[in-house]
Amino acid sequence: MYIRVYVKSSYITKFTMERNSIPSLCLGMLGILACLTISNGLHSDIYCLRSIKESLADPGHVLSTWDFRNNTEGFICRFVGVQCSNNQENLVLAVSLRDAGLIGPFPIGIQNCTAMQDLDLSGNYLSGSIPSNLAYDLPYLVSLNLSNNNLSGPIPPSIAYFVFINVLRLDNNQLTGRIPLELSQLDHLVEFSVANNRLLGPVPAFLNSNFSVESYANNLGLCVYPMSCCKNEDNEEDLFLVAS
Repeated sequence: MYIRVYVKSSYITKFTMERNSIPSLCLGMLGILACLTISNGLHSDIYCLRSIKESLADPGHVLSTWDFRNNTEGFICRFVGVQCSNNQENLVLAVSLRDAGLIGPFPIGIQNCTAMQDLDLSGNYLSGSIPSNLAYDLPYLVSLNLSNNNLSGPIPPSIAYFVFINVLRLDNNQLTGRIPLELSQLDHLVEFSVANNRLLGPVPAFLNSNFSVESYANNLGLCVYPMSCCKNEDNEEDLFLVAS
């Protein structure tokens, strides 16, 4: 997209936009800036999906439909596993690549799908750590499913900034350390599991206390209810451990 702006006497007298630019009328400098922001957002979503394809091995050719040479309005919305706000614009709301056999580290470029609400990469062979800034980059995420992978390292405390999250599935990985107590702030959380990892320490006092013991099962040493029975540096009381 090319924009030419001519300014005279502190106001815009003329601006022109190419035919394939954003199909809305932008009035004044603020309007132009808003249009540029939207346009950049749409381009960043294309980059987001491209980074997934380029950073992960795809032995099953699940991503074979992800052809970026098309480059027309809404072309990425026809990709397998991709859902857009509508089929006329490249704005990604959901990526679902469950059991796709994808291999490699968590695709960092996914942070560019800033409007995403649902991310399901479960049942693959993702390795490495969960990005610490994921909640900042995907602030509107409602569902995150990274279960059944090979992810390792700690659960980032910043996940507590997923203020709209309803579903958080991190089970069946190789995650270590403690469950961040900050996660207790997730007051919209209705489905949660960290089972079958290598976690230890106390379980956060979630506002939704209906999560079953199965949500924490088969970890090294998570202590669940009652919280007062968890051993800490100043207390040598018995632990109530999740059975493994």
